[in-house]
Amino acid sequence: MKRDENVKLRYSIRFRVMCFFAALLCMLLVIILVLNTFAAEPFYMSKKRSNMMNAYGSISSVLTDYVAGSVTKDEMTSKIDSIVSVESVDVLVVDSSWMVLYHNSRDDKEMLMRLRADIFNNDLYTPVDKTEEKDGSRQSAPEGVEKPDTNGAFSMRGSGVTENREILEESSEYTLAKIYDENRAGEYYELWGTCGNGTSMIIRVPLEAIHDNVQITNRFIKFGGLLVLIGGGICSFIFSGFIARPIKKLCALSQRMSRLDFNAKYEGKDQGEIGMLGESMNEMSKSLESNIAQLKSANAELKRDIDRKVAIDDMRKEFLSNVSHELKTPIALIQGYAEGLKDGITDDPESMNYYCDVIIDEAQKMNAMVKKLLTLNQIEFGNEELVFERFSLTELVSSVASANQLRASQKGITLSFEQPKDAYDVWCDEYKIEEVITNYISNAINHCTGVKKIRIWITEEGENYRVHVFNTGKPIPDEDLDKIWIKFYKVDKARTREYGGNGIGLSIVKAILDSYGRDCGVFNHDDGVEFWFELDRTNKG
Repeated sequence: MKRDENVKLRYSIRFRVMCFFAALLCMLLVIILVLNTFAAEPFYMSKKRSNMMNAYGSISSVLTDYVAGSVTKDEMTSKIDSIVSVESVDVLVVDSSWMVLYHNSRDDKEMLMRLRADIFNNDLYTPVDKTEEKDGSRQSAPEGVEKPDTNGAFSMRGSGVTENREILEESSEYTLAKIYDENRAGEYYELWGTCGNGTSMIIRVPLEAIHDNVQITNRFIKFGGLLVLIGGGICSFIFSGFIARPIKKLCALSQRMSRLDFNAKYEGKDQGEIGMLGESMNEMSKSLESNIAQLKSANAELKRDIDRKVAIDDMRKEFLSNVSHELKTPIALIQGYAEGLKDGITDDPESMNYYCDVIIDEAQKMNAMVKKLLTLNQIEFGNEELVFERFSLTELVSSVASANQLRASQKGITLSFEQPKDAYDVWCDEYKIEEVITNYISNAINHCTGVKKIRIWITEEGENYRVHVFNTGKPIPDEDLDKIWIKFYKVDKARTREYGGNGIGLSIVKAILDSYGRDCGVFNHDDGVEFWFELDRTNKG
């Protein structure tokens, strides 16, 4: 796990930004150090030579004014002081009689001697003979040896000074040389010459300060660069954090989106590319959420279609199985009695009439069952348009009850309808509700036992009217209460066959009331069973 974290750190934006800034700072420090080491000193020396020549020209102009009497000596001194302070040089000026007019160096005597030796008295310098040393003492050069014109080693007579001289620039007015004094272990730039106004001057600049400054600057760059590198590393760490933080948020956001968490939104205020990326991710999240919602809806619809198809297949199989089972007995009876009549099983007219009545009765039962199945099929598959009409529920229940009085009395059943005082009006399809009431009363007649009473009444249940149909008899087993609404389900198959039932009537009741969004139910009493259903009494919905 630790190795994985190191790999992630190595490739993280924060680490890369820090490395980039550190490399950039190191490169800049190396460039500055190299430039200061190899270019700073030549640049400073070139600048010093330029300053010396500028000072020479400016001082010559002041001396011309002084000789011409345009300025006083004090004014001349003041002006030369200004020039010298700006150009940072040591200056000695003499007139034609070698009287010192101006100097700003402590070594004015040495500078005067050097000026005299350089301009007028070349014999003050003698070439150093490399073979002259005998017994540790220095001797004069052999007679006839002349001083070189350009570069070489010279000894100042009587001074014990040995120096190397390199002529850098020479003209009719001045000479510029680079001098190394071995005794003092120091380098100088010297510029000397005679001005057109009868004066002469020597300008000297020590070079050791330049060497020291370059070395000091290099040390400062090294130590300062280390501090800059450390400070830059800290700043780059903080700065890279500002860059990496929103990117990490976007990464976490994308991970939440990959888990289909579309409540994750980018809420940053960045107006740059990161902000644009965050807004794009928000738009992508909305689009994905919408598309996934549509996909889920389509999947749910497809699942419903598949479930509906499976249910239809199951219903078809069940329908065929139940129909074949229900038709098997009446077909067998019809076939048997028909074959008996054909074979002349009896010549008795009464028996023949009995056989014919059985055939007709079974045919009627099959016809009624087929009609009920067609009705139930149309209701369950929604092929019939829902009709809403206002009608009197009281009158409809009374009419159906009266129509079944004869049938009930033939079986010794007392059928009573407790008609309310007020007229109860409802919204529904009157024809279908008549079929519901008829099926309830027919079911009650077929299962009525004992004292044999059927009681019908209507009550108010909130915004609905509830119709109750009670018959005396054996209660329905608790495990069968929820199953009696299923097609072809029979609690007592022997009794159902006795009255010619096929278990479709209550299924039709359930299908009709479900299509209108109304409730129905059944519960047991000590002496019988009560069925009920509700209809809306306020509006069509």
